[in-house]
Amino acid sequence: MSFVRFAQTDIVNDTARITTSTWTGNTNTLTAVHTSSTNAVLGSPTSSGTHYIEVFDKATSDSTAEAQYSVAYGHLAGSGSQHFTHAEGGFGLSPSRNIYSQYRQLVYGTETQNFNFTDFTPDDIFVINVNRSRYKHNLKPGSLNLTLSSASISIHLTDDSITSTGSSTITNAGRQFNIVSGSNGVRLGSSTVQVTDSGSYGFFYPDSGFIILNPECLNHFIKGNGLDSLKYAAASNTQEDNHVKLLNVIHSGSSFTLDSEEKVSSTYYFARARNFEFNYTTNPSFVDDNGNVLINSMIDNPTSYITTVGMYNDDGDLLAVAKLSQPVTKDFTKEALIRVKLDY
Repeated sequence: MSFVRFAQTDIVNDTARITTSTWTGNTNTLTAVHTSSTNAVLGSPTSSGTHYIEVFDKATSDSTAEAQYSVAYGHLAGSGSQHFTHAEGGFGLSPSRNIYSQYRQLVYGTETQNFNFTDFTPDDIFVINVNRSRYKHNLKPGSLNLTLSSASISIHLTDDSITSTGSSTITNAGRQFNIVSGSNGVRLGSSTVQVTDSGSYGFFYPDSGFIILNPECLNHFIKGNGLDSLKYAAASNTQEDNHVKLLNVIHSGSSFTLDSEEKVSSTYYFARARNFEFNYTTNPSFVDDNGNVLINSMIDNPTSYITTVGMYNDDGDLLAVAKLSQPVTKDFTKEALIRVKLDY
């Protein structure tokens, strides 16, 4: 066995970003909303369904159905859902308050800062949270295309990463882009405020995998086009099921596209076998007890066949093995250059 140390010029590092659809089976667009009757139990304030509802890629009666994302509704004061208890000190402690507190902690790292959508601060939020198993390193900015529909009115939402040339606000949850009317990361209009007096549509957090929507902005858009609003409500100690109403307009829109990104780092090692190297075999069966070569052709015209490249550390420990698809013939008239790629 022969060993040659890699020179610094034999090692090259590279990074590539691989993009795939976020949804199961590399499905480009989700067109339907499937929920689980087990998860979507809304009768009790302590049930998971009053906090969030999961959406699956197919009917949950199918054993292969997988969760794709979940939707939730949060309110600063806990309105829009029932209190956990009716006792003194329990008023306002509800699923909607939990949701609002959870996401402002994720984004701001505090429970004193409220969501502000371009100079408009509502008391509540909608949340779309992509299942963590559905994406690799992050969701891809510029790939978000979500249609919300109510009767004949539709809103086509995207993030503004292309319009902002990748510039974003950095938060505890990573990059924050605006949710705007448009497609493929390109905003329609000249401002993130596309509905007067109610701010922007929301925020996209690709590094943490969730979307925060501004209910007031969505509501005003629908009402402004002559329809009966989003029909969401925020009465105190009342189970309004607002996240179900968001699901309804997502289902009516029948189009939710979102890609994920994976950053793959690679190191290339160029293993070089020069004309005078690796021409003799180290197989002990080729020599006798006295070290004499038993195969005459290996004396006058030595030929070897490269099948494997082993990579060792300075202590002689084998760390990686690269197998060639077919043997490479090597003798004094030939040189070989083998590129070994390690992904991590």
